[in-house]
Amino acid sequence: MQPITTGRASIRLADAGDAARLLRYRVRNRAHLAPWEPLRDEIYYTLDHCTQTLIEVRDAVRLDRSYPFLALDLAGEEVLASLTFANVVRGAFQACHLGYSVAATWQGKGLMQEVLGAALPWAFHSLDLHRVMANYMPRNERSGRLLERLGFEREGYARQYLQIAGVWEDHILTSRIRTP
Repeated sequence: MQPITTGRASIRLADAGDAARLLRYRVRNRAHLAPWEPLRDEIYYTLDHCTQTLIEVRDAVRLDRSYPFLALDLAGEEVLASLTFANVVRGAFQACHLGYSVAATWQGKGLMQEVLGAALPWAFHSLDLHRVMANYMPRNERSGRLLERLGFEREGYARQYLQIAGVWEDHILTSRIRTP
């Protein structure tokens, strides 16, 4: 697939050559992302783990299970954000879950809206999905506003939905349905 280009980013599937870039992103944003992610072992912040992750990514794409993207600066050097269309289900459902993160230096600058706004049409049309679901913790108001601006609608509330930073956190469930 060809990269998707926006005014500030080049969005493409992650590949094995991205291990060093991914490691820099993880290390630089460790404290910034920690409140919103599962607990991470120290090995997560190693080049070997990043390399293994990217090998597994290739298989997930081949099996039509997950599509992890990196949003890079226009020079292709630094990861600005990441997004994944994960848990792809086919058949009568034609849906997936969306996960995303943005570098601390880019938070609050509209980059995530720009990146997701460009990537969602790809998911609906290239993957032929009907529904993209995205869930967020109630205290993550910034994420809630972002999803609302992108056309996601609230569909429910799940108590103790995911273990984040070592705590079972409630989540607000949202989705966006493909429009013709």
